[in-house]
Amino acid sequence: MSSLDLALLYLVAAVLGVVACRSLKLPPMLGYLTVGVLIGPNAMALSGESEGVRYLAEFGVVFLMFVIGLEFNLPKLRSMRALVFGLGLLQVLITILGTIVGNVLLDHLFDWLGIRWDLGWEGALVLGAAMAMSSTAIVVKLMAERLELESEHGRRVMGVLLFQDLAVVPLLVLIPALKSDGGTMAVSLAWAGLKAVAVLAVLLAGGQKAMRWWLTLVARRKSEELFMLNLLLVTLGLAWVTEHAGLSLALGAFVAGMLIAETEYKHQVETDIRPFHDVLLGLFFITIGMKLDWRPVVAQWPLVVLLTLLPLAAKATLIAVLAKLFRAPTGVAIRTGLYLAQAGEFGFVLLSLGAQHQLIAPQWVSPVLASMVISMLATPLIVMYSNRIVMKLSSSDWLLQSVQLTTIAKKSIKADAHVIICGYGRSGQNLARLLETEHIPYMALDLDPDRVRQAAAAGQSVVFGDAAKVQSLMAAGLARASAVVISYHDTPSALKILQLVREHAAHVPVVVRTIDDSDLEKLRAAGATEVVPEAIEGSLMLASHALALVGVPMRRVIRLTRDARDARYGLLRGYFHGADDDSAEERDQARLRPVTLPVASPYAGEPLGDLVLEAIGVQVVSVRRASGAVRPAQDGLELQGGDTLVLSGTPEALALAEEKLLRS
Repeated sequence: MSSLDLALLYLVAAVLGVVACRSLKLPPMLGYLTVGVLIGPNAMALSGESEGVRYLAEFGVVFLMFVIGLEFNLPKLRSMRALVFGLGLLQVLITILGTIVGNVLLDHLFDWLGIRWDLGWEGALVLGAAMAMSSTAIVVKLMAERLELESEHGRRVMGVLLFQDLAVVPLLVLIPALKSDGGTMAVSLAWAGLKAVAVLAVLLAGGQKAMRWWLTLVARRKSEELFMLNLLLVTLGLAWVTEHAGLSLALGAFVAGMLIAETEYKHQVETDIRPFHDVLLGLFFITIGMKLDWRPVVAQWPLVVLLTLLPLAAKATLIAVLAKLFRAPTGVAIRTGLYLAQAGEFGFVLLSLGAQHQLIAPQWVSPVLASMVISMLATPLIVMYSNRIVMKLSSSDWLLQSVQLTTIAKKSIKADAHVIICGYGRSGQNLARLLETEHIPYMALDLDPDRVRQAAAAGQSVVFGDAAKVQSLMAAGLARASAVVISYHDTPSALKILQLVREHAAHVPVVVRTIDDSDLEKLRAAGATEVVPEAIEGSLMLASHALALVGVPMRRVIRLTRDARDARYGLLRGYFHGADDDSAEERDQARLRPVTLPVASPYAGEPLGDLVLEAIGVQVVSVRRASGAVRPAQDGLELQGGDTLVLSGTPEALALAEEKLLRS
């Protein structure tokens, strides 16, 4: 076949595979794998695996690592360090060690069954490394659709996935060195480690400043074509540097993503690079599917079933036990294990690398590949039925969910004609403050436990709950609400909430926040009363629409928004900080923090103005009494023991103010 024939074959196969998977509501990756099996040399034999196609497919891994690098930043890693370097590290290490130990047991078992296993410890290490990986593409996609990324189990799943992605880098260096003898292997690993440290030190030491300077220079030319060309140049250029340093293409792409992640161009780069990432990664999965020979799989189906069920059960159990050790509730621990039980994209990469270096016998490649593909095919079903599985295995999980809904209902039971705020980030908090000034009740639902805890301690009406679940909305008093406001920009989630509101309380108006107007018609068609834009101006418009909908006179609405602008947005400055706010651009911005005075505080009986916190850059926004009453901050307000002061300032200034207030 000519190059054009091959290109058309791959495109037709990819389109048909993705369409079929979309129709069945399965991840597109499974479509790529399936069509790869069908058109490969072991099935319809429409295509062979040429060197050019295989090298082009490697670019899929390059762009996958680049996107992972974009998501990797030090603030995010620091906020999740216990999950990443605790839960994630233990999961990967124990899986690899367990596979090496289990290899010895399987060797004896297969001898008894009359099957020649013949897998050394090096091959077992490769197999364990492949099994340790989970599918970031499938799991993140499913959790995003189910709005579980910020849930308790979602945060743990993301922590483990992040470490798995990071662990690929040293594993890509380690596996080629395993073929050497002990002394040569040690020298190879030491030399590879030295080169990796040297290259990374050079790239990371001044790389960020150089990257920001270069991208700014390119962006000033105001040419999308030039910006895209430079993205490709940077990504493939750094991949070329690390490959010629004796490392891997993937490592250079990962570093390129890390460098760009710390610049203000991160979000634009994510949008521009996505088509290359998706298409080339799809080509990579087609080439993986082409390696699967169905004939030995059919002949050895008991082995395939064993290699599918045993790792699934063992991995799910291991992760659930580790999550439980890290103080997760039983239901959360089981969900975390179920979501991460399958094989992953990088498992294919590591398995292919092991087979390429003859660490795994060719006769085992197809059964192992088949078991990995089957485990990934089973993932949507496992996730779909995860609630039923958890309910049967953990009676306490049902109780915890009931307590959560009861807490929401208890707070909202007296509320009538209130506003339900879905999401309590910056925009949600801005809206809540304006509603408070008009004495309009509200109920906020949020999935960030840190933010909910801090805001609730400050006396604000916010509870932990998933607004995309009908139980949470009904518990929050949807039928009695005067309006629903979706304050975070996630169109799939907004569409789900709109559907629930239309089904259960069609009379309640809904205001939706978006990044831009690209989804405006879709949201309006779904039933949104108003769709408003992003950032601070967006939050002002969001508040004005919500106030107008609940009956506040338009003149007063206009005056409130005008006064906020005249005060240079002082009313909206500061927000309660959550784990997902810890990005480079937001690290030094003003935020809110509640500080509760001790009962025997020396400041009890003193006027608020005597604290003189302005000198260290901190302002008192409001004071919540021990009785629950909230008072606006006024210099003459007399403080009492047990008061909770809501402070506004930068993280450093807030730390100084908290030390001053609690020192005595």
